[in-house]
Amino acid sequence: MNKLLPFASRQVWLFTTLLLATNLVHAENSEKMLRIATTVPPITNIVENIGGSLVTVSGIVPNGTDSHTFEPVPSDAKTLAHADIIFVNGMSLEVPTIKLAEKVKKSNTPIVRLANETLPEEEWQYDFSFPKEQGNPNPHLWPNIALTIRYAEIVRDRLAEHDSRHADLYAANATAYITKLQRLDQAIFACIETIPESNRKLITYHDSFAYFAPRYGMEVIAAIQPASFTEPGPRDIVYIIEQIKREKIPAIFGSEVFPSKIMEQIARESGARFVDELSDDELPEKPNHSFIGMMVNNIVIMTEALGGESACASHIDASNLIDSVTG
Repeated sequence: MNKLLPFASRQVWLFTTLLLATNLVHAENSEKMLRIATTVPPITNIVENIGGSLVTVSGIVPNGTDSHTFEPVPSDAKTLAHADIIFVNGMSLEVPTIKLAEKVKKSNTPIVRLANETLPEEEWQYDFSFPKEQGNPNPHLWPNIALTIRYAEIVRDRLAEHDSRHADLYAANATAYITKLQRLDQAIFACIETIPESNRKLITYHDSFAYFAPRYGMEVIAAIQPASFTEPGPRDIVYIIEQIKREKIPAIFGSEVFPSKIMEQIARESGARFVDELSDDELPEKPNHSFIGMMVNNIVIMTEALGGESACASHIDASNLIDSVTG
């Protein structure tokens, strides 16, 4: 039949055939990509790095949003309903999102609670912001890089279980990413070592460093924000001011996600420097828009404010594994 077509017509027919074949290949590849839903930006970024080009990742909690008070919007229901795997932190961090996911997800879609699978219940931390009597443990495991590495291993294994054909690729990505995390871990130890021992104390607005501090040789003295996510009462404020003066703490830390006039007052009356740039889950702007970039910023800010030398973190590569991972 083709021999009867004029030359130009044969060219059009051939081009159309190739185009259709290409579209079918792209459609097939698109169908093979795992659709992943995540919650907070650090978890989103971990999954992006390990999944690479084999997955499409949709983060539910926007960057710079208070994850404790976040309520999902109607469009999030569609994201959760279409997901093949849902990765959350757990430990009561994203209760409204998890409840929605349980209602709308496909029956065979797992909800992977990374924190619950990482840390046994007897090692959960409770504090002023997360009192044990309320039953909600401190969920901020990821500033402890040893625990982040466990998150990465769980993500690797769950992706491989769901997509066994690409298990080797997920393993390779995870190995490369964990190597970067191990270098970050070493740099944090090195930076903390430069801080005078008497200054290795943290007072933060929201206690995001309960698992960070014991790993790296620091102590959380106080967290300003109570469990109600409001502001502390006058008695608590006076106690913290006296504690800062007594222990000669040079700096206290807040974040842009949790703006607080109370922290400014405490700093002013105690003589400590107020630094409001730490982040527990807000990733920095490009070119270091990554979980590793967030932690490098944190350790540089923390080390300098407490009298240490931050050059120990200058060699850390905060880039993502592939250019298409942009958050």
